[in-house]
Amino acid sequence: MIDFVGKRHWFFLGSLIALLIAVVALGAFGLRPGIDFTGGTAMTLRFEPQVDQAALRDVLTDYEGGSDAIIQRSGDDYLVRMKLLTVDEREAIMAGLESKLGAELTVLDYNTVSPAIATETARQAGLALLFASVAMLLYIAWSFRRMPSPFKWGACAIIALVHNILIVAGLFALLGRFQGVEIDALFITGLLTIVGYTINNTVVVFDRIRENRAKGISPDLGITVNCSLAETLVRSVNTSLTTLCVILALLLFGGITIHYFILVLFVGLLIGTYSSLFIAGPLLVTWERQEWGLLLSRLRTAEHAA
Repeated sequence: MIDFVGKRHWFFLGSLIALLIAVVALGAFGLRPGIDFTGGTAMTLRFEPQVDQAALRDVLTDYEGGSDAIIQRSGDDYLVRMKLLTVDEREAIMAGLESKLGAELTVLDYNTVSPAIATETARQAGLALLFASVAMLLYIAWSFRRMPSPFKWGACAIIALVHNILIVAGLFALLGRFQGVEIDALFITGLLTIVGYTINNTVVVFDRIRENRAKGISPDLGITVNCSLAETLVRSVNTSLTTLCVILALLLFGGITIHYFILVLFVGLLIGTYSSLFIAGPLLVTWERQEWGLLLSRLRTAEHAA
C-alpha cells in the first residue's frame, strides 16, 4: 500500500512550490484579458494560399487600430484580435487583405463584444467562481454533517480547489506574458468545469473515508485516510485518463478558437486529480491532528533536502 499520508509533506512541498510560482506570475504579469473582458473584435482567418504573419501584420497597420492588433497562428489559421469594428470597417479590412496579400480569405469565426458587455462579463465571471466555491463548501459541510467537524472537510476540499485554480491561472499568466495568450469567457467556463470535476473527485474520496471510519478500520484517521486513498486510486486514475484522452485529442486536433479552453481543461483535470488524492485527504489528517507547526518544520526540512 502506498503511504499517501506519511509522504504528505512532500506532496505539500510540491504544491507549495507550484503555488509560489503561480502567485508570483499573477502578481508580476497578471492575466491578459481578451475581448470578452475588454471589448473588441476577434476573427479567425484562413488564407489560400498561405500568407506570412509579418505580411498580414503589415497590411493591418494600414487600418485604424490595426497596429495594436494581436495575431496568433495555429496551423493554417490566424486568430486576429483588434479594436471594436463596425460592419463597414470589417468589410474594408477583409477586402484590403485579399487584394494586398493576393490570397483568397475565408472568415472561419467572427466575434465582437462592446466594452459595456465586457465589463459586465468580467463581473459575472468573478461572481460565478465565488458562488461556486461557497456553494461547494456548504454542500460538503452538509453532506458530511455527521462526521466530527464537518466544516473541516468542506474547507479542505475548497483549499484543494483554490490550489487548482491558482496554478491554472498562474500558468495562463506566464502564457500571457511570453506567448500573448489572452483569457476569455471560455477560460472562466474551463475553470468552472475544473471546480465541478475536482469537487466530484474529492467527494468520492471523502465518502470512502466516511465509510471506512464507520467500519472502524482504525481509530487513527491517518490510517483510515490512507486505506481510502488506496481503494479509490484506481477509480480516480482510470476516470481521469479516459477523460484526458478525449481532451488530448481535442487539444491536438481542435480548432484555434477552443485551443486554450481545452488547455485549461487538460491542465486543470491533471491538477484536480492530483489534489483530490494527494492534497485534500492528507490535509484533513494534518488539520485533525493540529500538526501545522510540525508541517511547517517538515516542509522546511524537505525543501532543504530537495
